[in-house]
Amino acid sequence: MKRQFWQSLIAVLAGNAIYFSTQQYLPPRAQHGICRIDWGLAVDFWICLVCYGLVRLIR
Repeated sequence: MKRQFWQSLIAVLAGNAIYFSTQQYLPPRAQHGICRIDWGLAVDFWICLVCYGLVRLIR
């Protein structure tokens, strides 16, 4: 269970770092607004999900 927590944490931190560093280059609809549920959250979620898959693949 500890291993899954650390894998998830790494994936979320890496995914958010990637998303927020590239957010300004994304189309306006894919940019996240503060305190809103929008398409930016979906894009961020998918990036974190891909990072999680990569972490699991490496381990």
